[in-house]
Amino acid sequence: MSEGLTIRQIIELSLRGQIRIPAFQRGFVWDATRVAYLMDSIYKGYPFGSLLFWRTKEPLKTERQLGPFLLPEIDPDYPIDYVLDGQQRLTSIFGVFQTELIPEVPEEWTKIYFDFRVDSNVKETQFLALEDEQVDPDRHFPLRTLFDTTAYRRATRGFDDAVAEKIDQMQSVFKEVRIPIQTITTEDRGTVAIIFERVNRLGVELDTLQLLSAWTWSEEFTLQDKFQELGEELSPFGFKEVGDDVTLLLRCCAAIIGQEASPDTLIDLDATAVRHRFAEIENGVKGAIDFLRDNLNVYSLNNLPFTTLLVPLSVFFAVPDRTHAQYTDDQRRAIIRWFWKSCFSRRYSSGVLRNLKADIEEMKKLRDGEESKLGSFNVSLTPEFFKKDQFRVGNVNTKSFILALAQKGPLSFVTGAPVSLRSVLQDYNKNEFHHIYPRAYLERSNQAIQYSENSLANFCFLSKSDNVQLGGRAPSEYRDRMPTDVADILERSLCPDNVFDDSYEQFVESRSELLSAHVNTLML
Repeated sequence: MSEGLTIRQIIELSLRGQIRIPAFQRGFVWDATRVAYLMDSIYKGYPFGSLLFWRTKEPLKTERQLGPFLLPEIDPDYPIDYVLDGQQRLTSIFGVFQTELIPEVPEEWTKIYFDFRVDSNVKETQFLALEDEQVDPDRHFPLRTLFDTTAYRRATRGFDDAVAEKIDQMQSVFKEVRIPIQTITTEDRGTVAIIFERVNRLGVELDTLQLLSAWTWSEEFTLQDKFQELGEELSPFGFKEVGDDVTLLLRCCAAIIGQEASPDTLIDLDATAVRHRFAEIENGVKGAIDFLRDNLNVYSLNNLPFTTLLVPLSVFFAVPDRTHAQYTDDQRRAIIRWFWKSCFSRRYSSGVLRNLKADIEEMKKLRDGEESKLGSFNVSLTPEFFKKDQFRVGNVNTKSFILALAQKGPLSFVTGAPVSLRSVLQDYNKNEFHHIYPRAYLERSNQAIQYSENSLANFCFLSKSDNVQLGGRAPSEYRDRMPTDVADILERSLCPDNVFDDSYEQFVESRSELLSAHVNTLML
């Protein structure tokens, strides 16, 4: 940690173009009140945090403004200090005290005043953000004059000695304070990625990919725009959100071009290769989505237990130009088996990079007609999975369970008509899934003791309107509201014949057996 920089030094370095904001940082988000509190903390000597700089000789291709201020061009005679942490504090300090740059959009937070009529105490702030009409010259002193000798002399003229001394003392604090600085000097962007991830992303693996997008691609090819266009193309099919998931698409890029989805792979990618092969990337993503829709009833990105599944799958379908990947029935079966095993083993819950690397390699072999071990890991699901795990929309196990039910082509409990999986799964909410043994009935009969009423085994595709018709009745009672022949309905819902015996424990036992047998068959 260095001895720090004075506020004047921060202003000068920023105006000289040495301190800059990398594009992977978020924009300035502090409001005026928070900026005023920072000034109060500095004035009172409270801890206010340090700044973390990355010093480099090579400028990034894309950068952010410093809040509303457009910074001057980089001076080639000086190194560049990119802000990795503390951007909000640095922007606040620069915006409040500098007087040379005019903000592109007037900002209230730049107009901070010292209330010299208020006595200093530990609780109340002496600094306020004020509009021009709110300023009282007899009590509010503008901070923007503190580092402008002429403006400061003019602003203090006319005050009595006591007030002038109080303002001088306040100015002295801001002129002498040093902002703690830690500087990392390196040209290794992989190191910077790790540092930024740990400081700003709380160590969440692969969020680093989001910042890498800012420095990997040239200004002539805006990857973010390409992603958005891809999302718009996929929108009619329920996958518009793919274009918004930058991390997912960057993983696909790295996997298709670099054969691995790690941050290091993305760093090493040739931007020219990405531009020239972007049609291949588009084909990979589109082909993967088509496969998921046609073979697995996945109608939205939200249906996937792990969106990461799209990454290896996109490698299989990544073909040049505007062609379409062809696949054999054996390849199709191998992909489906891998899909179900990955879902029910929670393959991408941990060891994400390791498992992605293995699956990408094996998916490529499968595509190229080589011997592939895709999905060769062992998974065997027991009935306990469906007895003990509970239905929670958005949960990985619940999503896997819903997709497994969808493979049977479920029918309405009331009309016997096929459930519209496309509309149900695209909208994906709890209104289309309900208890087979209603909660009201289980509460009345006091049966949900060994197994929760919310066990996966107690859920099926059941629309809100069907659920209203069946009501909170016992299954033996709502049987009369169902079609005369229910064999097909039960078979397609993986429901045992004892569902109408009104014995919840026996029903859960029987249905869990059916469900586990069904899923294990999917994984064969």
